[in-house]
Order: sequence, then C-alpha cells, then structure tokens
Amino acid sequence: MWTETVIALRFLRQGRAQTLLILFGITVGVAVIVFVTALISGLQANVIQRTLGTQAHIRISAPDQENRIAPAPPGTLHLILEDRRAQVLRTILNWPQVLAVLDHTPDIVAVSPIVSGPALARRGQAVKSVALIGVDLPRYQRIIPLDRNLVAGRLDVASGNALIGSELARELGLRPGGKLRLDAGDGREAVVNVAGIFELGVRDLDARYVYLDLKQAQSLLGLPGGVTVIDVTVRELFSANRTAARLRGLTGLKAESWMETNAQLMNALSSQSMSTRMISLFVALSVALGIASVLAVSVTQRTREIGILRAMGARRRQMLRVFLVQGAVLGLIGSLFGALAGLGLVAAFNTFGPKLFYIPLPPALIPAAMVLATLAGVVAAAVPASRAARLDPVEAIRHV
Repeated sequence: MWTETVIALRFLRQGRAQTLLILFGITVGVAVIVFVTALISGLQANVIQRTLGTQAHIRISAPDQENRIAPAPPGTLHLILEDRRAQVLRTILNWPQVLAVLDHTPDIVAVSPIVSGPALARRGQAVKSVALIGVDLPRYQRIIPLDRNLVAGRLDVASGNALIGSELARELGLRPGGKLRLDAGDGREAVVNVAGIFELGVRDLDARYVYLDLKQAQSLLGLPGGVTVIDVTVRELFSANRTAARLRGLTGLKAESWMETNAQLMNALSSQSMSTRMISLFVALSVALGIASVLAVSVTQRTREIGILRAMGARRRQMLRVFLVQGAVLGLIGSLFGALAGLGLVAAFNTFGPKLFYIPLPPALIPAAMVLATLAGVVAAAVPASRAARLDPVEAIRHV
C-alpha cells in the first residue's frame, strides 16, 4: 500500500493546478455543509427553546368525561344521536400518589402539580379575563424558570402575593406593590398583592396568566386539595411522545406531549431537517463529480505512465488503489480545510451577525462532514480507477 500511496501523491503533485482547484471545490462544499447544518440546528434549538420556555414537555390531566350509553336489548335496532359531553373543571384523583410515581420514573427530571382555571381580574372599573395558575413555586421553577422572565418586583406567590404578566399589568395600570381583586365566581373572591411582573414573550400569556400559591388558587377555584394538571419535563426532548404514551399506560390519565400540541412546529422542524439533508446530499454529489472529473482527466493524461508501471509489473489492483488513494487524499485534505472554513463562518456569524440566536456547533458535525467528503472522494475515484486498472500496457505505452 505504501508504493500506491507514493505514486498517488506524486501524480497529485504533478497535476498541481488541477489538485488545487478540486481541493478548493471540496473546501467550499464542506464549509457549506458545516455552516448550513450548524445554522439550521441553531435555528431549531432557538425555536424549541422559545416554544418550550412557556410550557412543559408533557402535561398530565384527568381523562375526558364521556357519555355512557346503555346497551340495547338483543334484536333491537339502536339509533343514537349523541352530543359530546361538556368538560367541567376536574381534579386528578390521587394526585399525590401519581406525583410520587412520576418523581421516581426514569427519563423524568422535573414534576410540578398545578391547579388552573378561569377568573376575572378587577381594578377599579377595569375588568379582564385571566387564567389563575396555582403552583408549588420551587417545583414549578424547574419546569418554567420564572425568575429569568421577571421584569419587575420579586418572585413570591406566598401569603396573598401574586405574579402577573406584563401586558395585564399595563392594561390594568399595575406595578409591584399594587392590589388586584380576583373573582372566580360563586362568591369566591380574593384581593392579592402584586409581588412581581413577568414577561414570557407570548403576548396572550402575558395578558392572562396570574400565578398564585397552590393553596390559594385551590380555594379560589373551589378545588380544595386538588390539582388539575401535572407538568413534566423529560430528559430527552424528542422522546416526549414515547414517555407520554408510557405515562398514559402507567397512570390511566390523559398525557399530552409538546410534540402533539405543537404539530405544526414539528412539521416545520422536520421540513428544515430534510432540507438540510438534501443540501448536504447535493453538495456531496457535486464534490464527488468534481473529484471524478479531475481523476478521469488524470487517467487520460498519465496513460503512458500507467502503461509503463503495468509493464514493470504493477498489478491491476495496485493501479486501482493508486487512484482510490488519490480520491481519499483529496477528500480528506479538502474536508479538513472545509471544516476549518466552516468553523470560521460559524464564529463570524456568532461574532458579527445579527444577535437573533447563537449557532451552537454539534460535536459530531465536523467528523461527520469529513467522513462524508472522504467517502465521496473514494466513491468518485472508483470509475477512473477502474478505467486505469483495465488499460492494456502495450496500448498505453504507445499512447501519444
């Protein structure tokens, strides 16, 4: 193999202009693969972070109420006109036991009980429809980091305190220390102190969410000791569907993952990933065609040298390996320069580009791009190498 490598490198040095040209093409191709893949990955991570910054990975709630229809006597034609049953606010039965099970379930990193329901927020003559969210703050912080979204006041929901969204605070003219009356109906009212104002970045949530202590929200909503939702965060983000299915079977409750409730987002992410793979495929194909064309010209230009080597005893396999080594060397060196160029583009974007999001560099991206380019070089060299191996020594030496 050493002899074939020496001959391959000599051929590459002799055709220096062609070698430099194809190396430049490979460098550009690999740099495009690295930068575009990192850019799409960063964009997807940013979109997911913004989406899941205001919701849990999995939400567990009581199963929907369904009508029970008595069976018809045998031989009776049963015509049914059924309206779907109205869903009322209900608590999860035995939720402390469910919480204990979830706390010890593998792949789950955080669990938080929540009681939520509608209410009216009043200040003077102004009335707004809001959603009361009763939380166990230390647990909820592991699901939604409210401290990062706090724009005024302090993070406190205990002792009659509440946190409200920035849009609600603006519409009602409230600031930290102000008073807010909450009316949940049926005479259940409370006046709370606005301890802090948060901004989740979603206008509708910032205009409706009011965070309270779990017990106070239970009292206001008429659900003493109950919770309506259990929020769950999983270790592997894209395994949420499988985990939700397992939790449905384990608890008998309704469990919805973020992938189910954000189907359009998942379609968009899948389309982005597919477009990235298509770009990588076509760039790799262009690199392979470039290497194949250069080596095909090299075989034509070196027909006499190939014939002399064959006449001196070089076997067909050796000639085959000479050009395969050339393809591998071109792919490896070009991919190395391309990887460095891609790293430079990523660093330049993060430093000088618009500060919309940061492009992370997946650890496996550089090795994968280099392996792809090297394999493309070897595969592309197969046809010219096969042609060189089939050359007849006598005809090759007589070639002018």
